[in-house]
Amino acid sequence: MKLLNYNIATRLPVLPLKTKVVINTINPHSYCIAEKDAKFKSALLDSDILLPDGIGIVWASKMLSDEKVSKIAGYDIFIYLLEYLEKMNGKCFFLGASQEALTLIRAKALLEYPNVTIEVYSPPYKNEFTEEDSAVMCSKVNSFNPDVLFVGMTAPKQEKWVHEYRDVLNAEIICCIGAVFDFYAGTVKRPSQFWISIGLEWLPRFLKEPKRLAERNLVSTPKFIFEVLSLKYLSKHFIN
Repeated sequence: MKLLNYNIATRLPVLPLKTKVVINTINPHSYCIAEKDAKFKSALLDSDILLPDGIGIVWASKMLSDEKVSKIAGYDIFIYLLEYLEKMNGKCFFLGASQEALTLIRAKALLEYPNVTIEVYSPPYKNEFTEEDSAVMCSKVNSFNPDVLFVGMTAPKQEKWVHEYRDVLNAEIICCIGAVFDFYAGTVKRPSQFWISIGLEWLPRFLKEPKRLAERNLVSTPKFIFEVLSLKYLSKHFIN
């Protein structure tokens, strides 16, 4: 329940920032995972900025605190930060995804943001990294010393890894954005603006990959709705 009462960011950060900032996103599925994964929950709660990446979070905020927030998807913060780096001739590092996807990302970003210096690294594809794996990953990032580190290794692995190593990573802004790497690379197509604008971005993705996204949409979403409504009922009738 603590995550439902978390102070969700309603605006993108005002830059430049003077201290290291970790940006994460939350949606109904990641909320449900966090309720069963203590390390993931700590990683989200310790975020400096936690963005409402899902219409369900927007709805929950309105239901529980009567606070109107706007959905800010991982792709939104990604483009926002690239535009910021373009203006300041900054540096960004992409950590995650396949080497093929990273090659496509680098080529596209260099065309669209020519003033941004880019470096990439594809870590081993495994459920958990060894200390040696993480040492190499940190070394790659730190030797480049980026202004922004984009991490795309799927949730909850990426958030937990950043939470563990944030203090030794030399980057002003660390942003976990998962599937955005594939969206930007073009290896996975993001739903059109029509679906995004009406709050149903999840629907075309689910119809395209029902088996992979079944738990997210058929288990986590109903569970999340039930918990929000339960908390609303309790707060109305039993909490002064």
